[in-house]
Amino acid sequence: MATTATERRLLLDGEWIETGDWIDVASPYDGLLVARVARAGAAETRTAVDAAERAMRDPLPAHKRAEILVRVAGALGKRADEAARQIAAEAGKPLKAARVEVARAMSTYTMAAVEARKLAGQVVPMDGSQAGEGKLAFTMRMPIGVVGAISPFNFPLNLVAHKIAPALAAGCAVVLKPASQTPLSALFLAELEHDAGLPPAG
Repeated sequence: MATTATERRLLLDGEWIETGDWIDVASPYDGLLVARVARAGAAETRTAVDAAERAMRDPLPAHKRAEILVRVAGALGKRADEAARQIAAEAGKPLKAARVEVARAMSTYTMAAVEARKLAGQVVPMDGSQAGEGKLAFTMRMPIGVVGAISPFNFPLNLVAHKIAPALAAGCAVVLKPASQTPLSALFLAELEHDAGLPPAG
């Protein structure tokens, strides 16, 4: 079946950009061109890392992170057939397997939303020594920083979700480099996250 190739931009610091250079995404099934994706280089990578670092200065509270993750899961459910067809086109998977992958990605975002609300520290009794009698200590979970993620080609939607959703649940900004053979599913998730209210570079 012949398909019309489209051009996809990169999501960088909340903006969809072109770079002037392109990666051709071909179907492994028949070799036909599925799409062209803007290629990022060193300058775009530096911009992404800098933007992610800025996003970490004003972290989202847990309830907002959870709400965004729930919205992404819901949007993925509404557009499940589109997502499955995208996986089938770029990865050459049968639609049945692609639909399973979409369902798993929805679960990944849903579970991450639950964890975003549960991430907490611990209260530690200090009375194990005389000096600690009547005292309590506590720990707090804090985002560690920007997550650099690289995803493989074989599960282009769910393995991207496995990298992004937990990081967002923990409050970390993410810079993702998807597999060059299958970048379209990652861009699809980026679109859903952007539309769900994820701040730039979040």
